[in-house]
Amino acid sequence: MNVIRSGKGPLLQPVDIQAFREWNRQKNKALIDKRMSEAEAVRRFIREGMYIGTELYGTVRCPMSLVNEIVRQGIGNLRVAGQGVLELDMLLAAGLVKALDITYIGLEVYGVSNCLRREVESGRVESCAEWSNAAIAWRFKAAAMGVPFLPVRSMLGTDTFEYSAAKVVRCPFTDEPICLLPALVLDVGLIHVHRADRFGNAEIDGISGFAAEMARASKTLIISAEQIVGEEVIRSRPDRTIIPYYLVDAVVEAPYGSHPGEMCYLYRRDEAQIKEWVQASQDPITTQAYLEKYIYSVKDHAEYLQKIGLERLNALRGGSHAY
Repeated sequence: MNVIRSGKGPLLQPVDIQAFREWNRQKNKALIDKRMSEAEAVRRFIREGMYIGTELYGTVRCPMSLVNEIVRQGIGNLRVAGQGVLELDMLLAAGLVKALDITYIGLEVYGVSNCLRREVESGRVESCAEWSNAAIAWRFKAAAMGVPFLPVRSMLGTDTFEYSAAKVVRCPFTDEPICLLPALVLDVGLIHVHRADRFGNAEIDGISGFAAEMARASKTLIISAEQIVGEEVIRSRPDRTIIPYYLVDAVVEAPYGSHPGEMCYLYRRDEAQIKEWVQASQDPITTQAYLEKYIYSVKDHAEYLQKIGLERLNALRGGSHAY
């Protein structure tokens, strides 16, 4: 195909679909118990310099207990698929991000991320490539399909394309310009779900985002779940299993694992906590004080929940249910 234009953004994760296919062939497909703590999952599967990604946008179903553990362990020089909000702000605040494939990192009604601005302007984030929200999800879809790229009309004629690593080619069928999005394979994917069994079969209530695509685009997949249930629960409604066990490498039970984000039908986002973070993130000193208070000074997610307080957490559920 004739390449007409190329975006000037860097391709942060080289496309090697054949290597990814080989990786998937050798993954263990046995039904084994994959339950472990956040600390063990992060220690076993995430290493310095890896390319990682979190799933969903805004404050919805963000894998905060897993990301907090990455911050706690101080694993840095990470390349990140940047389409989250709270979780990516924590990684940026801790100085752990080297490069970003960025779609949107903001604090919604509170404005642009202070940490993103500081890390990019200081040069600690060394490179960024821009993508639309749809484009990065479709990049996962290409990897999930086992193809090196997907052709789309999205991003044609936009400045987003100019700062991406996409290409415009002449379609071999119509001779019209079409945008090619390179597949995106994650070294490690992090997804928070409503429930999973000990093997990793996972269900999501409400918006499913791009969990199915990202799970299938990850070499290693860590699932955190509000609740670990018996396999008979999963087998009783197999149509609900959005992520099958054979994609999953670790299963972490994490009630309120999205806090201060929300979980559809379970609890709303903690607006007071988010405001506390927004105010703290305005200055590097108060940013570090926040990390010390809520991440570095607590040994795990359970201790974090104790610091927040069960009464406050249960109030986010409407006060009718408790873990």
